[in-house]
Amino acid sequence: MKFSENWLRTWVNPDMPSADLAHALTMAGLEVESLEPAAPQFNNVVVGKVLEVKTHPDADRLNVCQVDIGEAQPLSIVCGASNVAVGVKVPCAQIGAVLPGDLVIKQTSVRNVESYGMLCSAKELGLATMSEGLWLLPADAPVGSNLRDYLELDDTLFTLKLTPNRSDCFSVAGIAREVAAITGIAYAAPSVTPSIPTLHESIKLKIAEPSACPLYCARIVRGVNAAAVTPLWMARRLERSGIRSINAVVDITNYVMIELGQPLHAFDLSKIAGGITVRYARADEQLELLNGQNAPQGDNVIMQDDMLVIADEKNALALAGIMGGAASGVQVSTQDVLLESAFFTPDAIAGKARRINASSDSSQRFERGVDFAMTRPALERATQLLLEICGGQTSEITQVLGQLPAREIIILRASRIKRVLGMSLTKIEIANLLKRLSFNFKQQGDDFHVTPPSYRFDISIEADLIEEIARIYGYDNILPASPLATMTMLPQPESRRPVAHCRQIMVARDYQETISYAFLDLQTEQDICANDAPITLKNPISNQLAVMRSSLLGGLLGALRVNLARKQVRVRLFELGACFENAGRVQHERLAGLCYGAALPEQWGAESRNIDFYDVKADVEALFAPKLLTFVALPHPASHPGRSAQIQLHGLPIGWLGELHPKWVQQYDMVQTAVWFEVDMSVLVQTSPPQAKEISKFPPVRRDLAFVIDDKLPVQVLLDAMNNEKAYFVIEIALFDVYRGKGVEEGKKSLAFRVLLQDTEKTLTDFEIEASITRLTDVSQRLGAQLRT
Repeated sequence: MKFSENWLRTWVNPDMPSADLAHALTMAGLEVESLEPAAPQFNNVVVGKVLEVKTHPDADRLNVCQVDIGEAQPLSIVCGASNVAVGVKVPCAQIGAVLPGDLVIKQTSVRNVESYGMLCSAKELGLATMSEGLWLLPADAPVGSNLRDYLELDDTLFTLKLTPNRSDCFSVAGIAREVAAITGIAYAAPSVTPSIPTLHESIKLKIAEPSACPLYCARIVRGVNAAAVTPLWMARRLERSGIRSINAVVDITNYVMIELGQPLHAFDLSKIAGGITVRYARADEQLELLNGQNAPQGDNVIMQDDMLVIADEKNALALAGIMGGAASGVQVSTQDVLLESAFFTPDAIAGKARRINASSDSSQRFERGVDFAMTRPALERATQLLLEICGGQTSEITQVLGQLPAREIIILRASRIKRVLGMSLTKIEIANLLKRLSFNFKQQGDDFHVTPPSYRFDISIEADLIEEIARIYGYDNILPASPLATMTMLPQPESRRPVAHCRQIMVARDYQETISYAFLDLQTEQDICANDAPITLKNPISNQLAVMRSSLLGGLLGALRVNLARKQVRVRLFELGACFENAGRVQHERLAGLCYGAALPEQWGAESRNIDFYDVKADVEALFAPKLLTFVALPHPASHPGRSAQIQLHGLPIGWLGELHPKWVQQYDMVQTAVWFEVDMSVLVQTSPPQAKEISKFPPVRRDLAFVIDDKLPVQVLLDAMNNEKAYFVIEIALFDVYRGKGVEEGKKSLAFRVLLQDTEKTLTDFEIEASITRLTDVSQRLGAQLRT
């Protein structure tokens, strides 16, 4: 919304400079995007009247002019403009004047003729980018008056960046209301005298869609002079609001729209066949708009059946609330007009202008909502201006009224204001703020029953009123208050470790955390999770984010691809987040990791090698320590068939570990494979309180056992069997060597285990040691293991 500050100050004139007024509007929620001067700085330029023009004695293209500037003697000025003539009024820069570009006007001799000033063009005054000859001023311009005062050039143009809810501020009247509320001073609207009808006729109106157009007013005005010149003050205000002057009738409708916020339209009455009907367009109905908008298929815009139109008995005349049609538009030759002022509901207009690429000031206002109480007064204001400027005779206003939007009473509680704003306001202060906002209300105890005005469509609940109270009271006036709260120590159960601790472990093991969307594309979800029935989104952000993830691996692979595209050769990522299962609509928290590239950063102290299954297995074991995990070879759709394991705790599955399947390595353009894991957070955070245990004072005993077993027998089976059979003083059984090759039968493998024995109460005897080792040997042999000598 762009407007002239001088125009605003005819409504409300607070005692503050432009910058302070802009700050006050911005702090009240009406952001002032820019402040611009209406004209560049210049001085000592007055209105001059050319009294005499003589050809320069020494130059055919120059003239010596006698110019009246309201002083005792006219000035002699040499001028080369082709349009200088006796009787014209033009800007005259006197000696000592400073024009834009720091051009100083001095007395000078031009071909032996003295020149005592300069006659100016609009370009030389910085008021136009192009100009041909002198700037010819209106004939009624007062001679000798300061040009800046005459044209009100000491003006500032405000541009507001309005939010969609503040449609009431798309007018000078609305902004004046806001300034009056902010500053607490009264504002004065221009007086509108209802026109006395002298024509005893009316237009026939039919509202076929009362839900889209609850109120329609029209008036016939005959004998207008559409060729009348738009007054300078009106054209100036329109220009400074960003609207070009067209003709007097159209300028008046635009002026009232900017002034009061009510869009109007003027039809050429002679182009209307019969009465006016407000209806929806028929399928493929066509209309040529005033802006010359054409459709790709032909000469006219092809409308759709959800577009509201103003029509006569034959054709559509205008797109309701958007733009008039060219065929019924007012021309200079128009003598009889039909003035229209209507209220169209926002839902009926919203989106239609953008659909046909014909956005207008009218649609901008109707889409957000206009004041339905201003429909008839705006028509009276337009009639008043039309009769004053163009003359004519007017009829009564024809009006069709339906069901207007209801303004429901909202209860505003003083206690709620205190709770939301954190400050106490007395009932008198609240009442005064509501009065400044021009809100009708009734006070009942500590509550205020407020009826929002017709121009505030954004006021519907109590929170909206509290926001208005805060705006007008002033955000700067709301003092910060230190919060008062009772602080208590929250219990930290020892049976659950903090999630932050899990993050710290991952970071300590050289992982970096990533956060990805909880959505994936359907193909990725089916590929890496074999999930053919994921939870789908009704309104996805994009086709690549159409389903809810059932695994964190998809997001990690996406992050890996981004890093590889940026030439990262070693990537270690983890993510902690929710996964979703369609069956039962269950949500699980999980932690997943993905490793790619070298096992260690490039260095001189260790030989470079790629990350492998066992490196990541060690990370998972460190994450769960001191719990002992088991890894069972089972296939997973994302993993290499022979390098995939299910992670188990106490025999229950809690996650997966594996190398990425070769086909996904190829599909994601990786040079080498990646290793990933994913575990259930609900199990990971569970822990047991530490228990004290006596430290043995007696020396441990070590025995090594080597067995030859079938190559297909998992080591874990043998470990589980020995752990179940071991004596109480066997404190550790650990595998420390695997051998295949010379001396070992094909299809077999040799496993070497370290067995540590230690008692806390005594030194173990040879008999106890041998008996314990024999038990371990026997249980291993029952599984087919042969003791290697």
